[in-house]
Amino acid sequence: MAFSADELRVLRRALATALNPAPLPDDDVQDCLRLADSVDEAVREAGRLRAFLLADLVRYRQALPGSLAGYLELLQNALAAGYDPQADDLAALRALRGNPAAAALLARCQVLAERSVRARLARVAQAQARTPLVPAPAPRVRLLALPGGRAAADDQGQGPRPPAPAKPAAPGPKAPAPGRPAPKPSEVFPPRRPVPPPPPEERAAG
Repeated sequence: MAFSADELRVLRRALATALNPAPLPDDDVQDCLRLADSVDEAVREAGRLRAFLLADLVRYRQALPGSLAGYLELLQNALAAGYDPQADDLAALRALRGNPAAAALLARCQVLAERSVRARLARVAQAQARTPLVPAPAPRVRLLALPGGRAAADDQGQGPRPPAPAKPAAPGPKAPAPGRPAPKPSEVFPPRRPVPPPPPEERAAG
């Protein structure tokens, strides 16, 4: 990204203001806003150009080996723009290693690919190091019996108290045997027999 002379002056004033905050005139504020818009547009344009470059690179790679010269040139331009060579690029260059330019570019791409993998692994390790570990659950606390009650009796050597014996229920009237009629009251309580009168001799003597 290149800046014109006027844009560089605006950028210098913006940096000076960031280091030593001070009120800016309205014209300087407008110049900073225009410069920010220009930078944003340049970033968007660079993204569009990069997308077109990578699309052309894929088309030339699919047309190999007939498109060898164009593919090598596009790959070099992509690498200069910060492109990380992919597995398809390494495979294509290995197939073309008989060409000296392809062999040299393969060695360069292998170094860049290895560097990219190490950078990704380092970012993953840093992210994992920043992630807080989940604490292990605390061990269960053993419950202790409160003083008194059955636990206290056990501690004094008395042992648990046996349960109180249950009182037997009073026997009720016996039920009649099955198939036998219930007895009549006269059978249960027979009538009393009359007492015979004393002999006549005993009455005369009295």
